Amino acid sequence: MMEELTPFWITILILGLCIFAYLLGSIPSAYLVGRWVKGIDLREYGSGTVSGSMVWEHVAKWAVFPVGIFDILKGAFPTWLSLKLGMGEVAAMIVGFCAVIGHNWPVYLNFHGGRGLSPFLGELLVLFPAGMFFLLIGLAIGWLLHSATVPLFTIIFMPIFSRVISGPQIVLWMALIMTLITITKRIQANQRPLPEAADERRKVLLRRIFLDRDIDSQQDWIHRGPDSQGLSGSKPG
Repeated sequence: MMEELTPFWITILILGLCIFAYLLGSIPSAYLVGRWVKGIDLREYGSGTVSGSMVWEHVAKWAVFPVGIFDILKGAFPTWLSLKLGMGEVAAMIVGFCAVIGHNWPVYLNFHGGRGLSPFLGELLVLFPAGMFFLLIGLAIGWLLHSATVPLFTIIFMPIFSRVISGPQIVLWMALIMTLITITKRIQANQRPLPEAADERRKVLLRRIFLDRDIDSQQDWIHRGPDSQGLSGSKPG
């Protein structure tokens, strides 16, 4: 199909797919499930992220499965569709990351979203299936150890894993872009304000990057409610 199109129409097609992927990625399945199942706004609970992990903690454990599957498909479908239309891996990767960006900064929720790992798993499913299982292992270890550092370094070291098993070269770029998105999202923290004191601000920034939270206690952080703003100095989100 792509051979029949002029460069202008190829560009239009890629842009259209990017917009479609972003809007699809923006569908806040975790937020919707929180509203439908328990009548709560997930942005006011726990980490404040609109994510499957907060569905697990604050809505219902069974609900994390449909949310997770849908969020994975948000990244997988646009990536697969791009390849199906005859685009190369680079274009498909860009389209897939538009879904990740939509998940993290959804237009429907005033750009207050999740961390992007589920749609990234979907993108990996299409472009580097072994990488999906590699990241799932990292996420499982991180969950067991209550560590947000493990998933981050799993992404960083994915190109080494890919090299060992002779995976596609594009994995290097996928890991680099996802690492930058992850760190940016953690620092930005859904527009949660930073402390005014320079020393405390520095500590909070380091916690956000490596621990994905503002305070030392992981349990206190994920179990916060709408009235627990004293733990972080501000209401989540």
